[in-house]
Amino acid sequence: MTDVPSKPPSRKGLYAPFIVLLVALAAWTGWWFYLTRQIDAGLEAQAANLRQQGWDIRYADKTIVGWPFRANVKLTHVTLAAPSGHALSAPELNAEANAYQPTKWVVVAPKGLILTRAGKGKVAVNGDAIRMSASGIDQRWPNLALELVNPIFTVHPGGEPFPIARAARIEFYSRPHLEGSEAPTDDIDVMFRLVDGQGRRDGPVEGFAQDGQLTTQLEATIGRAGLLKLGDAAGVFSQWTKGGGTFRNIRGDLQAGDSRATLSSDILRADADGRLTGQVALQSQKPLPALSGLLQSRQGPANQIGAVGVAAAAGAAEAATREEVALTLNFRDGRTWLGPFSLAPAPKLF
Repeated sequence: MTDVPSKPPSRKGLYAPFIVLLVALAAWTGWWFYLTRQIDAGLEAQAANLRQQGWDIRYADKTIVGWPFRANVKLTHVTLAAPSGHALSAPELNAEANAYQPTKWVVVAPKGLILTRAGKGKVAVNGDAIRMSASGIDQRWPNLALELVNPIFTVHPGGEPFPIARAARIEFYSRPHLEGSEAPTDDIDVMFRLVDGQGRRDGPVEGFAQDGQLTTQLEATIGRAGLLKLGDAAGVFSQWTKGGGTFRNIRGDLQAGDSRATLSSDILRADADGRLTGQVALQSQKPLPALSGLLQSRQGPANQIGAVGVAAAAGAAEAATREEVALTLNFRDGRTWLGPFSLAPAPKLF
């Protein structure tokens, strides 16, 4: 009896996984191109909107790469100039997000930045790393983080001095402020950190730090943050100030040489000229050297008697020998006061 040859087994099962993979890859590639087109259109729309508000937005070239899992936007010779006269420029900016999480971005300036201060000239900012991250960009207030590692600040010829010459780290964080119900408000929480900052020669930071290094951390809630207007020709804080914006729940720590202090304030505002008004309470350790250095940098040589007089005005007549002293700084009339003594101009917001 003749054997009937058996039918060879089907190979369709071997090809099925590859077919599924190719279909998935094609679908993902289509999503990636769709996403990058949306990103490109969004950037151009935002740039056009800012130009209508008086901004100067320029870049020499733009490319979007990163297939398959990332969207990497590369811009060269970028300039972002606000109507207020403040501007930021960079030889190169790289912005990157995961294709599967396009609401979180990281922006890097690998070749440094140029900061233009309205009426004060330009400052070059370079360092080991200059980067910013933004998450939840589809929300009213996204989470922001700015980090500068070993930054160096160099003033261009003709520019006014910059208070900081260099630092180990500078960090800034911002997030939506939540009430007890965890519902977001029109306020934002911010935090600023300066680690081992070195002031410019003969400047107030150098004097305050006694030729050493200044480390500080400040936290606050910015009330009515919706009034902050980046495109305002008068400055970011101008309309915010006129609309009743405030800094609330300010807390901080400072260390300058042998002097240390913790600070707190329930509320601070800005006056019509953009300078802070209000009171800040400080619990200080060995404040006299820092105060003496600040006076010397702002008002010429300060002797020991004058510095002790400043401390005495705040109710600390024996500050030269005491380890801890309670002080109160008053920001008023555009100046920073300790008792009847004017130490320096009040911080200016705009």
